[in-house]
Amino acid sequence: MAPSADLAELPEPLIIPRAEHPISRKDIDREALKVMHRLRDAGFSAYLVGGAVRDLYLGKKPKDFDISTNARPGELRTLFRNSRIIGRRFRLVQVFFFGGKIVEVSTLRCRSEFEEGDREEDEVLAHNNTFGSEAEDAFRRDLTINALFYEIENFTIIDYTGGVADLNNRIIRIVGEPDRRIVRDPVRMMRAIRHAARSGFTIEARTWQAIIANLDTLRLCPDSRVRDEFFKDLNSGACAPWCRLAVACGMFFLLLPCYDGIISREEEEPSGETSLLFALCQVIDRLHASGNPLPEHLLLAALLLPWAQARFDLLHLPAEGRETGAFSRTLRTQIDARLEHLNVKRASREEITSPGPAG
Repeated sequence: MAPSADLAELPEPLIIPRAEHPISRKDIDREALKVMHRLRDAGFSAYLVGGAVRDLYLGKKPKDFDISTNARPGELRTLFRNSRIIGRRFRLVQVFFFGGKIVEVSTLRCRSEFEEGDREEDEVLAHNNTFGSEAEDAFRRDLTINALFYEIENFTIIDYTGGVADLNNRIIRIVGEPDRRIVRDPVRMMRAIRHAARSGFTIEARTWQAIIANLDTLRLCPDSRVRDEFFKDLNSGACAPWCRLAVACGMFFLLLPCYDGIISREEEEPSGETSLLFALCQVIDRLHASGNPLPEHLLLAALLLPWAQARFDLLHLPAEGRETGAFSRTLRTQIDARLEHLNVKRASREEITSPGPAG
């Protein structure tokens, strides 16, 4: 297959032999190894990809072990009888193992300009550009540190985008030209900030400036998609550093515009509401670390508390004023208006202002 137009001249990859990288087979999930070996035995390519390679390189235990191959979904379904095909536009094969474990296998892909926007009207236009080469698959990924391949045949790391150098230097960088990639899929901005918050890495200067310059394009994404990414940010275990980055670049005010003018972007002289917001985010992270992540409505309640304090002066509002039905209705109406653009479920919005269980 010929590469797509913007990928016509792809660089040769950096091949890192086993002796020069820290990833060991013993740290790879046993079932994932079985899948990769079966693919190789059947004559297909088999790569560990994405976050698993990143985490193994950093000495962390991956949450998932995703695999990419040149085998098509139908071929995978034939090869793995204990599997099913999921997804409409980007079809994955889930391979099932005893105990409920699932290993996901995807066919190497290239994305056309249409595919990257995730718009329903692009579906027909995109279907002919689904499958691609290893290089095309690497360059369609969001971040360089997530674009690495681990080759099971000779235990090498294959790096098309400079991801290994960025891991070594603790850098978050969008693959390719950041302005262009963000305009094609603005959600990349949210993912870059989330990964920086979770890893403690620094966002590369061109990527950071592209995020600031293109924030408004996030409004073009489906509300539900932005909402889902937003809750991933809040429940990532790194809500506090995420919030600081989101405030600093301005994304926080696009997600929750009610805070514009209430919290400060300069950390040197934070307002009381700013300090309260960051403190609440730290509480969210501590609860997450203890195995008690907050449900959606409590996450929103925590995030909106500094706004409610600024708007209604809750600390000085008499108890009888807070407990009236009229105040609850006013607060709920105000919250509904501020969450409407995120398409938050009605039940979650209502629970934010519902009284807790009786003591």
